[in-house]
Amino acid sequence: MPHTALAPNPDDDLIEPRMLRLLDLLYRTRSVTQSAAALGQSQSTVSIWLGKLRRQLNDPLFVRTPSGMQPTPRADALIETARNALESLRLLTTCDVSFDPATAERTFRICMTDASHITLLPQLLAHVRTFAPCVRLVAARIDGNTAAALQSGEADLALGLVPWLDAGFYQQTLFPQDWVCLVNARHARIAQQLTLQRYCGEGHIGIVGGTGAQVLERALEEQQIHRNIMLELPGFLGLAAIVASTDLIATVPRHIGETLAAMTNLSVLACPVAIPPFTVKQHWHARFHHDPANRWLRGVCEILFQSRRIKHGEPKPGSEA
Repeated sequence: MPHTALAPNPDDDLIEPRMLRLLDLLYRTRSVTQSAAALGQSQSTVSIWLGKLRRQLNDPLFVRTPSGMQPTPRADALIETARNALESLRLLTTCDVSFDPATAERTFRICMTDASHITLLPQLLAHVRTFAPCVRLVAARIDGNTAAALQSGEADLALGLVPWLDAGFYQQTLFPQDWVCLVNARHARIAQQLTLQRYCGEGHIGIVGGTGAQVLERALEEQQIHRNIMLELPGFLGLAAIVASTDLIATVPRHIGETLAAMTNLSVLACPVAIPPFTVKQHWHARFHHDPANRWLRGVCEILFQSRRIKHGEPKPGSEA
């Protein structure tokens, strides 16, 4: 006897994967008996499942004929969609989520200071080009949008001093930074040692951008030390050329100072002012803590830049790990 259309049950909105599998098997075999055997269920159980599926889709789906269970036009229309859904579910449970840098094609966006463009980026780029030739890097600024970019996945990592990243973020120390003075190697009034008196009497270049500059300015203010700023720069672009061609002093973190000195005819001298050191860290959001690609990128930065082995990054107190 032909089945009549049944009204859908509003409580049965979602189709279970086993129902999709039943639809596929019935369509292939045209047999409840064979479908039940393939599913490892009794015929009565499969009949109950088929009844539920008919209610959900508001159609008999299959009708008995002398040649077996024949699909209705509704079943014909749905079968490819059902099979695509089953394939998607299969991929979800079997796909390899590992990250192979040798074959991966993706872009990493890293928030960093312009100092890191000089000190860290060349080494990182050389490593990536050697071991991940199809990976592309984008250097982004560290600013007020950094936290949101890391949380959304727009950015993968932040390298530097980013003290405002708190709950929901992991961090890992890479290397410490103290402060040095960068001067022209031919500076007539400064030999191998820079005294506090000479420091206060010379002209200076002030770097006004970044959280490191705030640490420096706060220390100078607390010690009531005044610098004669002759030039202000928003970052480190052009700093080496200017110091090499003038008698001005630049007070900078050691890593950028030593890097610039190695590239130009500059001297690195101990800073006569007590300025608190800080640490350069890598930061990432808890959402991507277990992401294989993000883990690979963090591991590369750890290998390249970490000055001593420490415990792997942990979330700050209150973070959502």
